[in-house]
Amino acid sequence: MDGRFGGWAMAFGGAALAGVMGLGAASAEEAPRPQGLWKLVSYEVEVQATGMKEPVMGAHPTGYAYFTPEGRVFFLLTGEGRKPAKDAAGKAALLDTMVAYTGTVSLTGDQWTAKLDTAWNPEWVGTEQTRTFTITGDRLSVLTPWRVMPNWAQHGQTRSIVTFTRASDR
Repeated sequence: MDGRFGGWAMAFGGAALAGVMGLGAASAEEAPRPQGLWKLVSYEVEVQATGMKEPVMGAHPTGYAYFTPEGRVFFLLTGEGRKPAKDAAGKAALLDTMVAYTGTVSLTGDQWTAKLDTAWNPEWVGTEQTRTFTITGDRLSVLTPWRVMPNWAQHGQTRSIVTFTRASDR
């Protein structure tokens, strides 16, 4: 292995393999790590100025996150009720109902940082996206830092509260 994965793949390689197989936490001494496939359950945004929370992706968004044993993460999250667009304006609006990116990921404590090399929004390519997470049973809860999200910039500073459940394609 080379050093691209910041030692994470080597230190947690066995744990990641166990996660891909659906076995959960790395060991009794370590907190659970996001590993393998996770299905989107909810996507809520909190507006910093008002404290208002809104399910910006609808009540039933769809999507997945996948954390590979090699130290890469993939996200494809889409809003509820997306329909094929018939014109350029409709196609552009579809970008506001999705979040998609991939990059190498490192984990420290209850946070991961993804160094993005591909994203639905070119502004995110080359950025580092840090998320705080907790895993309780088969539930992964994710909290973003406060920021202006391109999809709903009209709300100003927001943070996303995203929930996944462990998934399997088998």
